[in-house]
Amino acid sequence: MDMGKDCGARRVGRAGLFGILAAVLTCTGGSTASADEARKLNVVTTVGMVTDIVRVVAGEHAEVVGIIGEGVDPHLYRASRNDVAKLQDADVIFYSGLLLEGRMSDTLVRMARGGRKVFAVTEGIDAKRLIEPEGADGHPDPHVWMDVSLWSRAVETVAEALSSCDEANAAAYRANASRYRGELAELDSYVKKVIASIPTRQRVLVTAHDAFGYFGRAYGIEVRGIQGISTESEAGVADINRLVAFLVERDISAVFVESSVAEKNVRALVEGAAARGRTVRIGGTLLSDAMGASGTYEGTYIGMIDHNATLIARALGGEAPERGWRGKLAEQKDR
Repeated sequence: MDMGKDCGARRVGRAGLFGILAAVLTCTGGSTASADEARKLNVVTTVGMVTDIVRVVAGEHAEVVGIIGEGVDPHLYRASRNDVAKLQDADVIFYSGLLLEGRMSDTLVRMARGGRKVFAVTEGIDAKRLIEPEGADGHPDPHVWMDVSLWSRAVETVAEALSSCDEANAAAYRANASRYRGELAELDSYVKKVIASIPTRQRVLVTAHDAFGYFGRAYGIEVRGIQGISTESEAGVADINRLVAFLVERDISAVFVESSVAEKNVRALVEGAAARGRTVRIGGTLLSDAMGASGTYEGTYIGMIDHNATLIARALGGEAPERGWRGKLAEQKDR
């Protein structure tokens, strides 16, 4: 695409990751304008959390298409032929990175090797702020969006990436990002407040897989996942039994399922606790690796985090508005 830009490729990487997956295309502006500058960028993204922040930052200057929809597990997702065609036609590609899109790795590698404009939104996050779980073979936990302050840094990365390849609209991208990061700062404060309202002994989040490590660290809540950071890992009977014993010992009142992960292991916890004379209920469905339905408040990044924080706080005995931070959450149904 000729947008009056002269783009040259360079590869960057993070220690412990596939260097090639972090490949980006850095664009430098040319001096001549062309009629094509008025054409919107064709941007393709992976997971919903990336899609949403790119749409906010791009505003009216890009058509943004996400290929991994709501309720879909990105760890297990394989790109279809249609997905590959969309990626090949894109002016710019954004993905989360840190190996979140595990089974799409080969596709992303090929795109980077072919000189595509590929940006990992997590690339600008200080490596010292990443969590490296035990037994993760040197790979950081990819679920950084669970810490709003870290994901706000990804918003800045998106703005700079778009600006580098579309200098004509750079001011708009940066202004959109600045406004959005202000909203995220307010959201971050809300999450801290409602999670802190949970009684200390009950401040434990038990979920289907270990997607809430950043959430736990940022907001002061202990986190236990049945599976590891990737849903490709398997939970055994011993894992279930250990968590059941923990629930009984701590007298935890609720555990949580996730929209993109099968419920069977969480239900096994509930049944195991019942066999020991303790009632543990399912507190609701959290949005972990995928946002809510498209077109809903929960289908935005802000709505996703609002939903999670509000649901967790209320289920574990804390104080939070029934309809969340902005009063926009869908009415919760008892499970």
